[in-house]
Amino acid sequence: MTQLTLYTNPMSRGRIARWMVEETAQPYETVILPFGPPMKSPDYRAVNPMGKVPAIRHGDVVVTECAAICAYLADTFPEARLAPSQQARGSYYRWLFFAAGPLEAAVSNRSLGFEVPPERHRMIGYGSYEDVMDTLEIAVSTNPFVAGSTFTAADVYVGSHIGWGLQFGSIEKRPAFESYLARVTDRPAYRRAREKDDAAMQALQA
Repeated sequence: MTQLTLYTNPMSRGRIARWMVEETAQPYETVILPFGPPMKSPDYRAVNPMGKVPAIRHGDVVVTECAAICAYLADTFPEARLAPSQQARGSYYRWLFFAAGPLEAAVSNRSLGFEVPPERHRMIGYGSYEDVMDTLEIAVSTNPFVAGSTFTAADVYVGSHIGWGLQFGSIEKRPAFESYLARVTDRPAYRRAREKDDAAMQALQA
């Protein structure tokens, strides 16, 4: 069996990748990288030149960026049924990359105190924060899950963003968001991932 390795830090977006790896039910090795010199070391930059986590190595394949990790693992382990059939991937791709692009950019800018002037909305990919929130509500309330009636890797990614956003106040508290988050996190893989990351965080802080 090809070795799967997760490079992560429990206080980072690595929690998304951990959840996704747990959903595949595949054995894996975890490499915890503290922030600072270890994450910027030449050895790790050979894995991810950005010097950031998460990343995965699967045999000779290295994947970085959370959305890409989710998509790769869903395709590589089809037995986990984390991606729709090829004919039904429109919503799956749409909302996975909506979250990786407009949603993350809008939330990050809002958190940093940067507001796009109305006359510049056409120049920025997400338009306005309000447009993104309204679109996100459509994504999570049209169907039980973002790609339809079944849970997919896109829910790992979208759900993680909503979870953090609600926790830290960067995403508005709307009933649709809270209801969707409760649905997607009511999973054994999510609970396993959270327990492992919480334990790793305590170890780093000890």
